[in-house]
Order: sequence, then C-alpha cells, then structure tokens
Amino acid sequence: MDLSCFKAYDLRGRVPEQLNPELAEKIGRAYVDVTGARKVIVGYDIRLSSPEIAEALSAGLMAAGADVFDIGLCGTEQVYFATSHYGMDGGIMVTASHNPKDHNGMKMVGPESRPISSDNGLNDIRDRVLQPFTDAPLRGRRESLAVAAAYVDHLLGYVDVATLKPMKIVVNAGNGGAGLVIDDLEPLLPFSFIKVHHQPDGTFPNGVPNPILKENQAVTADAVVEHQAAMGIAWDGDYDRCFFFDENGRFIEGYYIVGLLADQFLRKAGGGKIIHDPRLTWNTIDLAQAAGGKAIESKTGHAFIKQRMRDEDALYGGEMSAHHYFRDFAYCDSGMIPWLLVAERLCQSGQTLSSLIDARIESYPASGEINRTIDDPRKVIAAIEAKYSIGAKSVSHVDGVSIEFDDWRFNLRMSNTEPVVRLNVESRGDIPLMNEKTEELLAEMERLNK
Repeated sequence: MDLSCFKAYDLRGRVPEQLNPELAEKIGRAYVDVTGARKVIVGYDIRLSSPEIAEALSAGLMAAGADVFDIGLCGTEQVYFATSHYGMDGGIMVTASHNPKDHNGMKMVGPESRPISSDNGLNDIRDRVLQPFTDAPLRGRRESLAVAAAYVDHLLGYVDVATLKPMKIVVNAGNGGAGLVIDDLEPLLPFSFIKVHHQPDGTFPNGVPNPILKENQAVTADAVVEHQAAMGIAWDGDYDRCFFFDENGRFIEGYYIVGLLADQFLRKAGGGKIIHDPRLTWNTIDLAQAAGGKAIESKTGHAFIKQRMRDEDALYGGEMSAHHYFRDFAYCDSGMIPWLLVAERLCQSGQTLSSLIDARIESYPASGEINRTIDDPRKVIAAIEAKYSIGAKSVSHVDGVSIEFDDWRFNLRMSNTEPVVRLNVESRGDIPLMNEKTEELLAEMERLNK
C-alpha cells in the first residue's frame, strides 16, 4: 500500500493513486486505535474528491467505535474551532489546501485542537494502517453538527463591532471556501464586499487558490484599484492563510502583517508575549517592545509555534508565510481573524493600510523569501555560516542559521520537503544595503552549488 501521502505535519497526495476512499477508511480506524478518541469532528473542503474521502474516513472512525460529528463543507479553522469549542477528543479536516486540484489530504488534531504531526502520532497512524483491523464491539454513530453560528460569533469577539465603519473591501476566495464565511459575516458588518472568484468550485476554474503566487495576485490588486477599496484580502483554498493588499493594490509581505497584528494585540491587552518565526524578526521585535510586550522566537512550522505559544501563554503568534495563531482560538491559525483585526485598525485609526505599512517597510526593508534549488543544502548552509559568522554580532540555530550584524541580518534554512534553501534578508532602514547583501548571498550560494 502506498503511504507516501503521510508528510511531516499532515497528509497530502494525488487522488486516487496516493489517497483514496479505501485508504481513508483505514486511516479513520487507525486514528481511533492510536489516539483512543471517542468523539471526533470531521469536516471537508471544496475539492471534488473531498465528500467521498470524508465519508470513507467517517466510516472508518465509526467502525473503530468513535462517534463522528460531521460539520460538512468548511475551512480547516472550523475543524479546529469545533474540536476545542465543543470539547471533542479530536478533529480531522479533509483538505489539500493550495495543492493541485487532483490532490487531497487531511489535517489532524487531538484534544484542545493540539496538532498531530509526525513526532506525536502521525507516524504511528501511518504504521497502524498496515496492520489488520477488527470492528469495535460497539459501532460509533454519526450526527451533523452546525457550527457556523458559534464560529461567526467567536470571530466577531476579536473586534469591537460598534467602532467599525462603512468601508469597501475586495475579497478573493479563489473559488475556495472563504466566500461562505464572508456571506455569513456580511449582514453583521458595515463593510461593502467586492467579491472576486467568490463561489466555491472544486474544479478551480481560475487556478488553484494560492495567493502567494505572483500570477494569482493581479486579479485582487486590480479589483482594489478599480473599486477604490480600502484593502484587498485573498485566501488559500481552506482559508487558514490570508493575504493582504493595500488601497493601492500593493501586495503586502506577510512579515509586516505579523508586526501589525502583534502591535494591535499587545495594545489591546496592555502587554504580553507574542511568538514569531526566525526568518525576519527586527520589525516584530521593535513593535512588540514599543507596545509593552515581549517577542519570542520559535522554529518555523505550525506545530512548533502552537506549542511555544502554549508554553509561553502567548496572545498571538505569526509567521511571515501568512499563518496567524491566536491564544483564544485554541492557539490555532485562522485566516478570518487577521483581516477583521486589520479592518478594525483602519476604522479606529482613520489611517490607510499603506500608511500603517510604509513606515515599517522603510524601517526594516526585507528581501521576502527567496528559494533556490541546491544539490547539497547542508554543505552550502555550513559554508555560508563559516564565511559570514566572522565578525557577526550573533549567530543563531533556532531554524537553519540566522546571522546578525549591526545594520543587517539574514536567515538561511532548508525546506523540510524539497532540496531547496530559503533565504531572507533585512536591514535597518537601508534598502540599498539589503539589496546588495541579498545579491551577494545569492551569488555565493550559486558559487558553492557548482
């Protein structure tokens, strides 16, 4: 049996070669055997294969004795929300997020929506799939659970709705699931939504919803300019990530949104801790300190960030990859809470999104993440470290290598899944220096790769 769909944090693979109903049924049984769960949330995304895979998964869960609470078509964060909100033993979301349309997958959580990844159960589930199964003496039952009203109510708890003002916002669901939530929120908010690629459609008529790709950004940017909107928001398919465009249609690097949200949370709470990844850091640290809070660095990846947030009792965690995590959302990531907070900030401050972001870009210009395919990533990273650590102010290995100087810094790390190294460079208010050092590092990497 092909089990290549099991990855470090989730399951992802092509349908039906790598993931199909037969395997999904076994995964359901294995999940119960490994976790001991008795009450499990199941939801699925808009992909054409998702209902059938969710059905087979549910059959396996019930055969193993677990009760299934079916929340139907939804986003990943609704599985997280329902699992924690209703005190379930676990939850499984059938989704392949922004992967090609002939792919599918699963994201799994345990009690309190704690992630299940390769180091705490996912590999055990994979191994259990290969063993024979017997039905539980008492088969589980299934019931439908309507979570939309409680979920929307929870979302609105993050903002002071009374302070929100009429504002035009472009929303691009990419034919994923986000449009359904916007439709639920619309009657409760004073905003006018300009809807782009709004209808859920698993054939992805406008391409796979992945707003990080340059070619997918123009449609949102153009709509913002055309309608003179206050901002634009685009989501991936299961809307656990959201991406922002300012009123000029400019795509905003996720790094600057992390700083903006950290600042907002800390000011609301009067201090506290926030977690960030090591790729780009200075802007976030600066804003957190100015708002009376403390910024703490964590290894990149949702399992690491969520655990560190729990350990530190952090209010908020952010990754420059557009994942934003919230303590009051079971320490999970949401693609809906961030844009509500940014909209609230625009309404309360009277400022434009560009004016909030421009000053931060000027203070800490950044290269954005640059990926390069490298034959021997470890060798190249070690050689770069050896060269640049001479005379450096600090060298850190939280994730890859981060090397800091007085007026610039960089992080170089390996991908978890492919022979790629990822480079991020930033400076203190010096765009030419940031560009120069970025080019210098890329040239050195290319030389070392020969």
